Amino acid sequence: MKKFGFIIHPLELNDLARKFPFSSKVPDSILEKIIRYLPQVKASHVTGLSSKGGSEAEGWLVGCTLTAEQMLTMPTKKVLKQIINACKKAERLGARIIGLGAYTSIVGDGGVTIAKNLNVPVTTGNSYTVATAIEAIRLAAKKLELNLQESNLVVIGATGSIGKACTKLLVKEVNNLTLVARNEIKLKEFTDSLKKLNDGQNINYSTDINGVLPKADIVITVSSAIDAIIDAKNLKSGSIVCDVARPRDVAKQVSKNRSDVLVIEGGLVKVPGEVELNFNFGLPPRTVYACMAETMILALEGRYENYTLGKDVSLHKVKEIQALAQKHGFKLAGLRYSEKEVSEERFKQVRQAVSST
Repeated sequence: MKKFGFIIHPLELNDLARKFPFSSKVPDSILEKIIRYLPQVKASHVTGLSSKGGSEAEGWLVGCTLTAEQMLTMPTKKVLKQIINACKKAERLGARIIGLGAYTSIVGDGGVTIAKNLNVPVTTGNSYTVATAIEAIRLAAKKLELNLQESNLVVIGATGSIGKACTKLLVKEVNNLTLVARNEIKLKEFTDSLKKLNDGQNINYSTDINGVLPKADIVITVSSAIDAIIDAKNLKSGSIVCDVARPRDVAKQVSKNRSDVLVIEGGLVKVPGEVELNFNFGLPPRTVYACMAETMILALEGRYENYTLGKDVSLHKVKEIQALAQKHGFKLAGLRYSEKEVSEERFKQVRQAVSST
């Protein structure tokens, strides 16, 4: 039996109630102080993972109790110490490879320091996250009869590891590419490097999200912002927004208030076997985030190695993990947003908006 671990944490304070029911009765100001000192916990035992090739695996979800905001605002050393302790708990449970979920893969150097402090390998899951985001965009464009080669693509969070990889994979497939990030120096450097490698391509950059959205046919957003950053009124009618970020960059109100815009979540995967996560992520049965799926795939394959680490994602590994996913029976979990499958009626509404622009 192959064995893996996966590190999770509450994105917000109210997420703690899933494991600690008492937390809903504690004032937020007090709860924020308490969880800084809570021990790492075994959140669940994952069973029933079975590759279509016959391999089987089990795993453990281990919780680090810090919220997304705390991980971004507390001293990095203290946050890394808590994450490492959570990983060591997964080690003791029997994990032979550990995946880093949500902000545990963002803090510090993208898992490199964490891996150096463990006896088992680590992956951030970003390679498969990129692969599934690209797959979701291509499927959505096909559903809307939107020609990628005639489209304007905006990537928000373009200088991050996932944003960079998505950009490199799609740069030749779109008519116009605009990169968006907060750090203008890094943004210009990345844009210039892309232009050198892709002579003749129309590549631009901006630090103004709202300024570029009105002309975007497709938006990939993968920032590390704590709150939603996309304003519904600035989106182009008939556009596709693929939200890969955790927490989400797109407020739920966008999908509710703009029936002419298709909002989808990147990185949701259907896993093989009769999997029981024994933990409520708010997802359908047998569905996980791509970062967790990458950890499962590597375990089933017996690839106990540091796979996706650091601030850059190898395009070779994106293609390799996608091939391994197909080998073991993992696949994109359709097109979803806000815990629901995108309906045919929504596709029809957005297609009409596309045809009228």
